[in-house]
Amino acid sequence: MITRIGVMVMVTSALVAGASAETTSTIPAPRAAVESLPPAPPAPAYAPWNQFANDLRDMWARMYERVPERLRDDPQMRAEVSRLMLEATLQQTVEALGQNGDHPAFMPHISFYMNVGQPNADTIYKRAIVTPGGTYRLRGRRGNLTIFKMGQMGLTPDQTGGGVRALSYGDFSTLKVDAEGRFDVLLSPTRPAGYSGDWWKLEPDTRTLLLRQVSQDWSKEVDPAVSIERVDVPARRPRATAQEIEARLRDIPRRAFFMARFLVDHVEQMRREGYINKLRVLDVSNGGALVGQFYYEGAYELGEDEALIIEAKVPAHCGYSSMILTNDIYETTNWFDNHSSLNGSQYHVDKDGVLRVVIANRDPGVANWLDTAGYRSGAVQGRWTDCDSQPVPTARKVKLADLARVLPADTPRVAPAEREKIVRDRRAAVLQRPLW
Repeated sequence: MITRIGVMVMVTSALVAGASAETTSTIPAPRAAVESLPPAPPAPAYAPWNQFANDLRDMWARMYERVPERLRDDPQMRAEVSRLMLEATLQQTVEALGQNGDHPAFMPHISFYMNVGQPNADTIYKRAIVTPGGTYRLRGRRGNLTIFKMGQMGLTPDQTGGGVRALSYGDFSTLKVDAEGRFDVLLSPTRPAGYSGDWWKLEPDTRTLLLRQVSQDWSKEVDPAVSIERVDVPARRPRATAQEIEARLRDIPRRAFFMARFLVDHVEQMRREGYINKLRVLDVSNGGALVGQFYYEGAYELGEDEALIIEAKVPAHCGYSSMILTNDIYETTNWFDNHSSLNGSQYHVDKDGVLRVVIANRDPGVANWLDTAGYRSGAVQGRWTDCDSQPVPTARKVKLADLARVLPADTPRVAPAEREKIVRDRRAAVLQRPLW
């Protein structure tokens, strides 16, 4: 007897053979086979799905109202706003499918593929939902990243109508590890009686746990591996109820819209306040910022033949520093395929202790280049983390042709072939990190 699998193998073989030689076959083409089937009965209306689809459809009109007027009718920007909404929808869909406070997992939060909230190029963000009052066990391998910390977060801004602050931070570098670099820490409202292992307090208002895995040397530093489980409930997860599934479905468009519009006009606000090709302090103390981190930012606007030189005296002691670009709707500029981010292990500091970074759309042939990747305007953002000073850099716009005259004579140069190799090596290194 020929099995169904056997029939499929025969069909596949015939189709492959037909691609290389003209043959006559009685096997119908896939489309013809489908069209020969009797029509399916009409599906009954399903209100939760229809509402989900309607709410997604209505997102565009509401986003259009929030997008800066100078960008609204640019076909390119309309497409990129659509991409931003898609990224936010993906983020919320991933969370809706996988998150549960009694059976949590650290899942991708924001990234190159979910480019909302302006992710840092050096950071992998993962988030887990927890149930207030629960007891959780986190275990895994610590790795050796520059920063590996977990923030306990309360209600999200779309729930509070305002900002969000980390309730506390746990630093994995403080945990004991065994000979293989494994850690094991308990997270609970109170330390269990007689428990002598590593323990962190679970704050009463904590709703989510946010991991930040920050790497300066993408090719050499080792990312952690971490799992989370709730230990005061059974391990087995029962079938989700229809009500639970439908509630998650209904919530996706609302939360996605909030995330997409949250910072879509942030660059425009800087422009209105006069911070074009000029930098200022960015206060994100009410935005869930990493503890010990100082931010600065400004809008940029450059012609094809122009460059922006960012200069700052580098702190004597600094745990981590970086500089990234965004576009006009605050998506982080593609750092996978472009030289559009720099951190403390990637940039060169001149002999006078000054960091000089050149922002330009064309390769200026210097080591410290930030590639705008085709964007004539956007934002530059930098951060100093655990540093003994937090300088706000200066910015000056020059002609690309004048760079050799205004930069120090010993500025490191990069030839086109070398740049190509650098970008390819960057891409390989970042793709070998645990992005998902």
